[in-house]
Amino acid sequence: MASTLSVRDRRLATLDRVGAPRAHRRAPASDGPRRTTRRRERLAPPTGTWYGIVGVVVVFVTLGLVMVLSASAVTQANIGNSPYHVFLRQSVWAGLGLIALAVVARVPYDAWRRLAIPLGVVGVIAMLLPFAPGIGSTVNGARAWIRVGGFSAQPSELLKFVVVVATADLLTRRRTIMNHRTRTVYPLAAIAAVGAGLCLAQKDLGSAIVLGAIVLAIAWIAGMPFRPLAAITTLSVAAGIVFVITSQRRIDRFTAFLDPEGNRDHLGYQMYQGFVSMASGGLTGSGIGGSKGKLGYLPYAHSDFIFAIIADELGFIGAATVILGFIVLVWFGIQTALAAPDRFGMLLAGGVAAWFGVQTLVNLGGVTGLMPVTGLTLPFFSAGGSSLFVSMLAAGLLLSVARRIDTGGRRGVETRRAR
Repeated sequence: MASTLSVRDRRLATLDRVGAPRAHRRAPASDGPRRTTRRRERLAPPTGTWYGIVGVVVVFVTLGLVMVLSASAVTQANIGNSPYHVFLRQSVWAGLGLIALAVVARVPYDAWRRLAIPLGVVGVIAMLLPFAPGIGSTVNGARAWIRVGGFSAQPSELLKFVVVVATADLLTRRRTIMNHRTRTVYPLAAIAAVGAGLCLAQKDLGSAIVLGAIVLAIAWIAGMPFRPLAAITTLSVAAGIVFVITSQRRIDRFTAFLDPEGNRDHLGYQMYQGFVSMASGGLTGSGIGGSKGKLGYLPYAHSDFIFAIIADELGFIGAATVILGFIVLVWFGIQTALAAPDRFGMLLAGGVAAWFGVQTLVNLGGVTGLMPVTGLTLPFFSAGGSSLFVSMLAAGLLLSVARRIDTGGRRGVETRRAR
C-alpha cells in the first residue's frame, strides 16, 4: 500500500513517525562501582538504496574524470601546460573526496548536530576570505575564489554543506513550533539570507539560488506551514531580481539566453557554442576526444559547460544517460529521507537530494538555453576541486543516513557496559 502513496503523503507519514521525541531511560542504581552505559551503533546491512547511491557516485566520478581529461587536454597543451594538468589536479581532489566520503558515511550523522554552530562560523569566515587582498580571486566577474599558491577553492561549495546541516538542525529542534516567528521562521530566514547574501556579495547568483533552494526544500520537508514558507520564498525571489536589475551587465547576460543566436558574437557566445557542440554529437556522439568545441571554441568547456562536451562525444544516448543518473540519485536521496530513522536524518537526506537536484537543473538549464548561464558547476563532472570534494562529502552524508534507515521501526543499537 505504501507504494501507492504519493511522495507528499509519505512525507507526512514520515513526519508523523519521526515527530515524537525519543524516550530517555535512566540507568538502574547500583551499589557497586559506578558504571557508564555506552551505546554502540550496530549498522544494518547495506540496502539497495545504499548500493544505488554508491553505484551512481562511482560512475559519475569516473566518467567525470574521463570527460575532464578529454575537455581540457588540448587547451592546456596550447597554453604550455601538461595535457594532464587539470586532470591530475581533479584526480587528487577525487582521491581526497573518496576518503571524505568513506569517513562521513561511517560516522553517525547525529554527530553533525554538535558541529552545526562551529560549521556555520567556519562557513561565514570562508565566504569572507575572497574579499581579502592577496587571497581572493575574480573569475568571470565573480569574486568567489580563494587562491594561495597553487591551491584554489570556492568557499560557496562548503557553505552548501554547512547550510544543509544548520537548517536540518534548526528545524529538528523546532519541530513543535514550526510556525513560531522569532524562534523558527526568523532564524530560518536568517540562514537563507546570510548564505545567499554572501554569494550575491561575491556576484555568484548560481550558488545563491542553490542555497536558497536548499533552505526552502528542507523547510517544506520539515512541514513548515505555507504562509511563512511563501513569505521567505517571495523575499528570496525579490532579492534575486533586485540583484539582477541593479547592473546593466547582469541584465544583458540574464536576457541573452532569450536570443542566443542574435547574441552569439558577444553575450550569447558561450551558449551558442554549447548548442553547436551538443548538435554535433548526434545520437551516438563523436567519441571520447572527438569534440571540436573543446579546441578553443567553447569557453569553460571543462568546467560549467562540460555537459555540452558530454553530449558531443557521447551523443544523445550518453547525455540522456547522465541526466537519468542524476534523476536516479535524487530519487535515492528522497527514498533515504522517507525511510530515515529520525527527523534530523530525514532533513539531511532531503536537503542533499534537493541540493543535487537544483544544482543540476541550474547547470543544465544554462547549457541547454532554458535558463540564463550562471557559471554553476555540474556536480561530480565539472572541473573544480572544491565542487567535486564537497559533492562527494555530501554523498557520504547521504550514505550515512541510508545505512541507518528505519527498517523495523527503530535503529539497531547495541548496548554494552564498561567501567
